[in-house]
Amino acid sequence: MKRISDTPLMAWKKSKDRKVLLVRGARQVGKTFSVRHLGRQFEHFLEVNFEEHKDIHVFFRNSLDPAKILEKLAAYFSVPVTEGGTLVFFDEIQACPEALASLRFFYEKKPRLHVVAAGSLLEFALAQIPSHGVGRITSLFMYPLSFDEFLSSLGEDRLLGLVQHAGIGRPLDTVFHDRLVDHFKTFQLIGGFPEVVAHYVQHKDLHACFKILDDLITTFIDDFAKYQTRLSVERLTEVFRAMVFQCGRKFKYSNIPSQASHAALKQALFLLERAGLATRVCHTSAQGLPLGAQIDESKFKVLPLDTGLMQRLLGLDVPSYLTAGDFDLINKGGLAEVFAGLELIKYQPSHMHPSLYYWQREQKGSTAEVDYVIQKANQVFPVEVKAGTRGQMQSLHVFLTEKKLRQGVRISLENFCTYDNITVIPLYAVSHVTQ
Repeated sequence: MKRISDTPLMAWKKSKDRKVLLVRGARQVGKTFSVRHLGRQFEHFLEVNFEEHKDIHVFFRNSLDPAKILEKLAAYFSVPVTEGGTLVFFDEIQACPEALASLRFFYEKKPRLHVVAAGSLLEFALAQIPSHGVGRITSLFMYPLSFDEFLSSLGEDRLLGLVQHAGIGRPLDTVFHDRLVDHFKTFQLIGGFPEVVAHYVQHKDLHACFKILDDLITTFIDDFAKYQTRLSVERLTEVFRAMVFQCGRKFKYSNIPSQASHAALKQALFLLERAGLATRVCHTSAQGLPLGAQIDESKFKVLPLDTGLMQRLLGLDVPSYLTAGDFDLINKGGLAEVFAGLELIKYQPSHMHPSLYYWQREQKGSTAEVDYVIQKANQVFPVEVKAGTRGQMQSLHVFLTEKKLRQGVRISLENFCTYDNITVIPLYAVSHVTQ
């Protein structure tokens, strides 16, 4: 299973000015798999799982000296540790705060050794260590599979190659376009969690994939009890479900059916973001760059981690979805908009926290909204998402006129084409938007 993360991982391996690498992301996005895959590039691979091997926590309690720690780990696991020849992988590192605190010393005292750490709910553990390694640790953020990765997992590398080489002057043949739309429908349903995709690739059983997704939802909710907060699991669950039903529009705490205070609901959303289950899309005035310097924190949308999770929580009518000829009829909850936003996030620089913005004008009798506003090179680009092949682009034109911009992007189920100064990118080719 080829991943976007493979490229930055290999770049990190070859870097001469390498820092300790922290692989971050929600549970079950494939962090461990990717690091193990990287481990095949080394002569030796030492994997330390702090949840599985609780007895080795003592190695980090008396001293944080990397030399002493490595000597004990090498003896315990019978794996030699050599600079340049061994990849040391600390998995589920949040289970051992002392190990997390030790990472800074590995960079200082063992700079030539390849050290990677990962874990579930890692953001919560990091919050408990104010100076866990500023300047000594670099991060790699991971997400569920993108649509391109899904195609590759299906063995559709040639079809993916056609997409990557297509463009405005080179639209795809109808037979390939239709085939990609079918794959896109499937991906919307099952999402990009590696376990779900692997099961679909092997068995082509949608209902079994839905069962895996339901189990993942249960696991995520069970994890709520681990969040280091006084908030109840009930509050977190309320907001977790509410963010899905509010997708595609401005998020409002007042629309959550809860007896909790505004402050409690706000804190719950913050914790869901920290856990990687939600991403905030902030309103920006988009007067120029950087977009993040012009946000209105009171106006935002929320994207769930994955479209597969989203459709299970929404209770999407799967038979109607699979047989519908017009996506406008089955685009419950802004599913296409969520998909496009998640794809845009997956192709952002992997070492940075994700950031995404939208624009809205709220004037009496004259409202306009652009789904996403992105930066390409030194320019601002408005991006509008349509679920089908039809739809007006009034808001996009309003934005271009007001901001005195020349070009916008429309993402839809149309083939590659243009409408004057609007570039049309198919939903299955969102990666083109960031190129």
